[in-house]
Amino acid sequence: MRFKADEIASVISEELTNFRAAVDTRETGRVLEVGDGIARCYGLSEVMAGELVDFPAANVKGVAFNLEESSVSVIILGDYLQVTEGMEVRTTGELLSVPVGPALIGRVVDPLGNPIDGKGPVITTHRRPVESPAAGIVDRQPVKQPLQTGIKAIDAMTPVGRGQRELIIGDRKTGKTAIALDTIINQKDNPEGERVICVYVACGQMESKIAGVVERLREAGAMEYTIVVVSSSSDPAPLQYYAPYAGTAMAEYFMYEQGMDTLCVYDDLSKQASAYRQLSLLVRRPPGREAYPGDVFYCHSRLLERSAKLAEKWVIVPGDAKDADVTADWGVNAASHPTEKRQPGAAGKVYVGPGEMGGRDQAKHDLKSFPGHKIAKVPGSGGSLTALPIIETLEGEVSAYIPTNVISITDGQIYLQPDLKNAGILPAVDVGISVSRVGGNAQIAAMKDKRVAGGLKLTLAQFRELEAFAQLGTELDPATQKQLDRGQRMVEILKQGQYKPMHVLDQIMIIYAGNSGALDKVDRRKVKAWEEQFTKFMKEQAPEARALLAKEKKITDDVAKALDAALAAFGPQFKA
Repeated sequence: MRFKADEIASVISEELTNFRAAVDTRETGRVLEVGDGIARCYGLSEVMAGELVDFPAANVKGVAFNLEESSVSVIILGDYLQVTEGMEVRTTGELLSVPVGPALIGRVVDPLGNPIDGKGPVITTHRRPVESPAAGIVDRQPVKQPLQTGIKAIDAMTPVGRGQRELIIGDRKTGKTAIALDTIINQKDNPEGERVICVYVACGQMESKIAGVVERLREAGAMEYTIVVVSSSSDPAPLQYYAPYAGTAMAEYFMYEQGMDTLCVYDDLSKQASAYRQLSLLVRRPPGREAYPGDVFYCHSRLLERSAKLAEKWVIVPGDAKDADVTADWGVNAASHPTEKRQPGAAGKVYVGPGEMGGRDQAKHDLKSFPGHKIAKVPGSGGSLTALPIIETLEGEVSAYIPTNVISITDGQIYLQPDLKNAGILPAVDVGISVSRVGGNAQIAAMKDKRVAGGLKLTLAQFRELEAFAQLGTELDPATQKQLDRGQRMVEILKQGQYKPMHVLDQIMIIYAGNSGALDKVDRRKVKAWEEQFTKFMKEQAPEARALLAKEKKITDDVAKALDAALAAFGPQFKA
């Protein structure tokens, strides 16, 4: 055999060039004791708080939860019965992360991202840490784009905006999950390019209920844009604690990386707080009010602060540039122009914010100085994460510890009243206590109009006052009786069946009809039939009025005339 010295020399030379001296160092320790999902370990003096640790002999991982003077308390993610006293434990140098990306859409996974729907593995190369910092003030912009829930009582009086955190609170069996599911199902009405990616986090719920939720979403076609993260009541407390953070990380991928609008439902955070209390007591952290740890507020605030409306970023680029190639540096020009040769304005400046003299309007103004150019949105900017946390109260006690904590963190709450549910008013939204701190900014102009939602709250407030007065049996004058009758019909209008979200245009037309007095002579028991027939009439026999409303997005004189004419034409056709 002949050896080719030059080939051998070149191979050795290449190996020496590519050689990188790296030492893989890991701390190892031993398990001192284990029980109830917590392992107390010795020898991990350099471990980070929240670091992922490995129990190689048990093929189980854990998270460093409590760093003590002589030991580390590790919460075990998985079957803690496999971990035994004296077993070796190793640090990994990594924080807990979950798989993210489009591959998870339509799947049901556990809080670690493992599929549990029997559809095979989730194949994705993207991962995000479960815990990550929230976007800063500079990176945000005001919430002004509505997230339609499809529920008249909410879209009209307590609207939700994209990037908002709106709490759903109420006793058990008052319809909290139903509102969240209707909101997810209603996102199917959005155009394909504007569809909201939804994440439903089931935390501490019964497996039978979760199975029903998944099946309902599948029947409605909502699983096409939904990820379900499941940590049932039978799962260990660590998984229930991490489930909301894992769901948020999955939604954040689409917000930060894709610039998309996302929605995250946490059902419910009361169970997560209980799981956190259990973990804290097991690692012997000092208990506070109601035995919750002192940082239970921070547990929820750092979760919900991650919801945001990110600022849109705009740059001026050549007219033939592809939008997908735009970068946040200064557009596609970066590849062809050195830094010192950049043109002022077109090269280098990033315009931050939406219109109304924000970044986009400034970019349009500066564009006049650069013929042959255009403004382009930086990919990945302008996304949003809307949070709908759910809290369960006991006997309507909204002033309890966890409810008041979450109320103070969120941007409003939808309170569901058991008495309203018992009276047959569904959804049982208590208009007096429910509030949205974004308000009319999260509504289209047509809904805000005083002839629609603008006058609805006043009508209902006056009705509640008159209703209480009328119960005294006092004889009422005709004007008061008329006001009472109209209020009763408006209450009937706001009733809505479960899993029947309504398009915002239909909501506007129906509420407009109620406020204009078109239902004053309709029997209260026939209001629902009137509503169904009127909606069908507007789609089939008066589509031009509906199309005009969709085009204008506000109640102009022409829109009002078209709606009044349609109402007049529909009146004789109504079959009670």
